[in-house]
Amino acid sequence: MLRISSLKKLVTDSMAIDLGTASTIIAVKGRGVVLDEPSLVAINEMTEEIVAFGEEAGDMTGREGRDIVVRAPLIGGVVGDFERTKKMLAHFVKKAKTGGSQVSLQAVMSMVSDVTHVEQRALLNAAEESHIGKVFMMEEGLAAAFGAGVLPTDKRASAIIDIGAATTNIAIVAKGTIVHSKSERYGSSSINEALATHLRRHRGLQVGEETTEFLKTTFASAYLPDDISKSIVVRGRDVQTGSPAAVDITTGEVYPIVEAIVRKIAETVRDTLTELRPEVAADIYDRGVILTGGGALLDGIDKYLRGFINLPVIVSDEPRYATVNGLVKMFDDPKLLERVSRNELSVLQNAEIPFEA
Repeated sequence: MLRISSLKKLVTDSMAIDLGTASTIIAVKGRGVVLDEPSLVAINEMTEEIVAFGEEAGDMTGREGRDIVVRAPLIGGVVGDFERTKKMLAHFVKKAKTGGSQVSLQAVMSMVSDVTHVEQRALLNAAEESHIGKVFMMEEGLAAAFGAGVLPTDKRASAIIDIGAATTNIAIVAKGTIVHSKSERYGSSSINEALATHLRRHRGLQVGEETTEFLKTTFASAYLPDDISKSIVVRGRDVQTGSPAAVDITTGEVYPIVEAIVRKIAETVRDTLTELRPEVAADIYDRGVILTGGGALLDGIDKYLRGFINLPVIVSDEPRYATVNGLVKMFDDPKLLERVSRNELSVLQNAEIPFEA
């Protein structure tokens, strides 16, 4: 016969939530990643109601119905629209739960290192209203480090550069804590914006998000391509006439646009590495840096950084999932989770006490 505690384990999940500007990724202990969807909501402008979330809202982007508008409720890794973030998160959490269970024992969530108390509280409240018993929060850089294989017991320092859509997080980790961090509110979506601006200004073509994302992931590169005349047809709307139109764009034309953004990230990394204590700098000299986050998938970004900072640069396995994989590991070590989580007690006093297994 099943003991009560075993039953509780069946109906409760320990959830890791990486709530990002571009995507929300949820992993469940023992099941791995169970949800990976765009952080988007589709809203009916007449009624103000949310008509779709995530993937479904993403499919509408750029082709919305007459009264529908698609919005991203998170800006720069923090809550821009609290009510809609709350509803979106509740929807994702419900979707990620096993067997339709309404209870989630605990969740650990990531946040950018320079998050304010107000922003942190908004994230916490959103999570708590999603029927999660207890919510822990930990810094994204630390989670990404653990997810990329850095051990909490390793006394030597490791450098992790997490490039998200709207934030670039640099964390220097030793002995399971962050010894130095820097967070900038720009990331890989800056490339999309720069490409759209270039096409509009210089080629007279207005393009949507889907087109710039496709250009970035399949055509753009962080280093000068061998064949700068290789071209691709980009379709959109003519700025002058408003009619459907298309232009040919070459890799040689795209490269400087992308390089300008990548250089900004590289300069931040280089400047951050000059602020380290000598022993820490010595460790990083030996080990180099690890790239995580969706931005690490940009073609040639590791090669570019290597040349810029003169250190080894490796891209972690499944860089988009490094943060969530690091968060989910926390459930195997409750003492470490207590130590690394950044929760003000006042915020958590009302949280439910988790079940004893």
